[in-house]
Amino acid sequence: MLRIVNRRALTAAGGIHPCLARPMLLTPVKTRRNTRLFYASSSNNNFGTKSSASSDPVSSTSTSEETKKTLPQKASHIVRSILHGSEQVRQETKDTLSKVLARGKYVHELATHQVRPGCMDEYKAIVSELYPHVVRTHSPGVKLVGSWETDIGDLDTAVHIWEYQGYPALSDAYSKNRADAEYQKLHRKLQPLLISRKTQIMLEFQFWPTHPPVTKGGVYELRSYTLKSGTLLEWEHNWRVGVECRRHHEEPMGAWFSQLGDLNQVHHLWQYSDLQVRKEVRESAWSENGWPETVLNTVPLIQRMSSRIMLPMSFSSLK
Repeated sequence: MLRIVNRRALTAAGGIHPCLARPMLLTPVKTRRNTRLFYASSSNNNFGTKSSASSDPVSSTSTSEETKKTLPQKASHIVRSILHGSEQVRQETKDTLSKVLARGKYVHELATHQVRPGCMDEYKAIVSELYPHVVRTHSPGVKLVGSWETDIGDLDTAVHIWEYQGYPALSDAYSKNRADAEYQKLHRKLQPLLISRKTQIMLEFQFWPTHPPVTKGGVYELRSYTLKSGTLLEWEHNWRVGVECRRHHEEPMGAWFSQLGDLNQVHHLWQYSDLQVRKEVRESAWSENGWPETVLNTVPLIQRMSSRIMLPMSFSSLK
C-alpha cells in the first residue's frame, strides 16, 4: 500500500510544504504493516531528510524555526511572481516599452468618422478644405499621413492618420484649432454630416516607420488587432520577422500601437494595386522562411481583428 505523509508529519520531519519545495525524490520505506512514501532529499537538496532531522533534535529545532521565518517570505515571493512577474521581467518590460518598441520621434492620431449615408461627397468637399488648412497652419509640427474612404468594411466611414512631432506639437495643435476661426467655421459645417467621431493616439513601431508621402494608386488596407493584455512585446518580437517576410513582396506603409483611447490595439497599413494583387502577395508570403511562424505565434495573442479596404481621398499624402 502506498500513501503520502500528511503535512503535520512532514513539518515534524523538518521539511516544508511540498507546493513550495524544490523537486524531491519519493523513497519507499518498508514497514511491518505496509509501505509508506516519505519525502527524502535529493543529492542537491538543502532541507535534509527525515532520518537526519530525527537524529539531531537541535538541528531539527533550528530548521523548524528557520522554516517558520522564511516560509511566509517565500510564499509571498511566489505569489508576486505569479501575479506580476519577476522583478527582472518587469524591469525588462518597462525598459523595452519605453526605449525599444517605439521610435519615439512622432506621435500619431487615428481619427475615424462615421458619415451619414448619402453625405460622403459633401463631407469630402469640406475636409478637403479643412485638413490642408490645418497642415498649413501647424507645419512643420503637424502632417497628414493620409485620408481614406472605406470601400469594404465599415461603410460610410472616413479614416484619417495625423503625425505630430511629439506630444507638445499635439497639444499645441489642439489648442490652436480651438482658437482658429477658419477651423471652427469649417468644423461646424462638418458636424451635421457625422453620426460619430473617434480618435486614438498611437506610437509607431521602431522597426516599421510610417511611409513618406507617395502616389501609388490602388487600394489601401488597414488591419486592426485587439491584443490580449500584456502581449504587445511578444507581438512586436514576432512581427519584426514577419514584416521582413512581407517586404519581399510588398512595401509596408505603417504600423502603430495605441497609447490613448482604445488600448491594446495595433494597426497595420498596407497598399496594393488591386484586390487580386493583394491575394497573390499574401499567398506568396507563405513561401518565406519565418512567415508561417509569425502567424502561428501571433494568432493566439489576438482577441479581435478587423480589416477595411480604403480608397485615398484627393488631398491624401498617401494615395
